[in-house]
Amino acid sequence: MRVRVYRPAKSASQSGYALAHQWVIEAENATPRVPEHIMGWSSARDTFSCLRGRLRFPSQDDAIAFAKGNGWSVIMNEPQERTFRPRTYAQNFRIQRPQDEERTAYTK
Repeated sequence: MRVRVYRPAKSASQSGYALAHQWVIEAENATPRVPEHIMGWSSARDTFSCLRGRLRFPSQDDAIAFAKGNGWSVIMNEPQERTFRPRTYAQNFRIQRPQDEERTAYTK
């Protein structure tokens, strides 16, 4: 079975980073999802599909060790770190003209 190990991004609807520091193991679907005939729910014959996003680990090494210990092949997704440029409150209201942007882009 193939699993993907990644660190999820911060939720767009919240400002906190509560679950963004943990690493997640997510299994790939081994069987396609098909709608159930009576209720219309989508179902799969794969038992790991219910674990989507539920296996969380404090570090990348712990997640990889768990996956390798179970004999799963691992696909790593490296996290993209956020770039933070500190600004003052006054810079929120500063007028930035297009010709000024070109000059400041090359001086930094």
